[in-house]
Amino acid sequence: MGTCLCRCKRERRNPVPQNANRRLQRRARNSHLAVEEVQECYLPAAGAPWWKSMSSKAVDILVLDTLKIIGSLMENEQEPPEVLMKLHNIADQEEGWLQVVQSMVNVIPIDEPLGPAVITLLLDDCPLPNKEAVLKLSRIFNLSHQSAVVKSQRSIRQQRNICIILGVLAEKLSGPSSVAILTPGTLAYLVANLEENSDATVTLFSLVALEKFAQTSENKATIMRALLAVAGGNPLLRLEKLIDSKDLIESQVGFCAQWCLDNLFITEGRKYSYEKVDMSNINAMLNISDVSEYLKISPDGLEARCDAHSFESVRCTFQVDSGVWYYETTILSSGVMQIGWATRNSRFLNHEGHGIGDDEFSLAFDGCRQFIWYNASNHSQSKVRWKPGDTLGSIIDLNKPMIYFYLNGEQVASSDLVFQEARSGFFAAASFMSFQQCRFNFGSEPFKYPPPGLFFGHTINSFNDHGSLSAEKRIVLPRHLQLESLRQMSVKEDSCTICFDDRANRALRPCGHKGFCERCSYMLNECPICRAAIECIVEEDPETPDT
Repeated sequence: MGTCLCRCKRERRNPVPQNANRRLQRRARNSHLAVEEVQECYLPAAGAPWWKSMSSKAVDILVLDTLKIIGSLMENEQEPPEVLMKLHNIADQEEGWLQVVQSMVNVIPIDEPLGPAVITLLLDDCPLPNKEAVLKLSRIFNLSHQSAVVKSQRSIRQQRNICIILGVLAEKLSGPSSVAILTPGTLAYLVANLEENSDATVTLFSLVALEKFAQTSENKATIMRALLAVAGGNPLLRLEKLIDSKDLIESQVGFCAQWCLDNLFITEGRKYSYEKVDMSNINAMLNISDVSEYLKISPDGLEARCDAHSFESVRCTFQVDSGVWYYETTILSSGVMQIGWATRNSRFLNHEGHGIGDDEFSLAFDGCRQFIWYNASNHSQSKVRWKPGDTLGSIIDLNKPMIYFYLNGEQVASSDLVFQEARSGFFAAASFMSFQQCRFNFGSEPFKYPPPGLFFGHTINSFNDHGSLSAEKRIVLPRHLQLESLRQMSVKEDSCTICFDDRANRALRPCGHKGFCERCSYMLNECPICRAAIECIVEEDPETPDT
């Protein structure tokens, strides 16, 4: 599948390489290490458990080898690579887990787009540590306000990686365990990284870590007190102003600070962002009613970011059924995103790693791994890897039909595969791995790389020129206000029993159960009432009695 990365088979085993000497020599050539050093990683030692005899350098090699192969793990049923099994077995014991984590801190490069994904993968794939192991890790890191402000102690790479690890652990160890690992030193370190003289990358991942710790209510109150105690006031108020920065990392800092202020760390006297944004020129945007649960959407509905370990997806509000259409996406981070087109039949299965391009009703371009994805398989390859600041443009030509992708105005891929199952009803859509962000332009601003006025003799259209949104649909409420709105909302009798939003006008055959809207009905694999297989979905008057 397009987003597997780490979701291959995970049976526990200790594989012994075939043709060991030849493979060790090849690895040594590739890594410029002595065969003896690589042998320590890939051949088990005699006597004591093999992993106990491994040096920290040997574990570093395994982590770097994982980084090299991570982009090639595509299929759910793919056999786990040897290097992942090695690291899994090492991390099965507390001492080994600590060593793997320290290796990731020391060797994962800051300029490798898949680096954060490897950290998330390894922490997710390895056995869950107990509270004592995490507290021991905190002592090893020796975090404090002083360790944040003394820049010579650790490199930017190490600080960034520490913040990613803290955030992932906070997410995995929720509740009392999360409270226990947010030690005074750890909290002081993360808050100190929000100061003006801090590196923007470290600030970004410190913000994400604080957000994940705040998922536990006790931590949230503790963090809020720490933010208010900072000299000069809450640093998030200063950081959110960076959202308009030309520096792409700083703009991500501003986005995350704004999101935290709107959703977590509510500050008295500050207006919510949706109350200040001008939406008068926006007629098409990301659909806040058609998005997976953890994706962050900007107040103007044109920017999206994922900081969860799941694969989050969204479609836009405007549907195209005929003609030629174009939209652009500004790439703000260089990791795994699958950006393209999807019908309503395309399913978002974020916790299973399925997104746009992972079923037969959607198609996407992944400029990090340089593939087009359709039906969870890669079908063509681009020679160009996207980078922050690049512009991905896409044309869907429903006359031909064909989908084209352009990077900074140059065509990099095209495909007609999705038209085997769908010929109309397409939406611009995208899926995001952890720590990825981009901004969409559906025509409310001039395109950076506008296509020619005519495309194979047909006019190219933009969503914004043809779309329309009610005042209510233009509002991107913070999540806690969305929940409050749902609690106060009276549900109409003819509302869909799944989303309680659209009108229920679809029935399932052959069981006959109804009460579903068009959008929800086509996302069902079986009847949610009786679990019967669905042979077809029919339009039906909601007043008709159930059969």
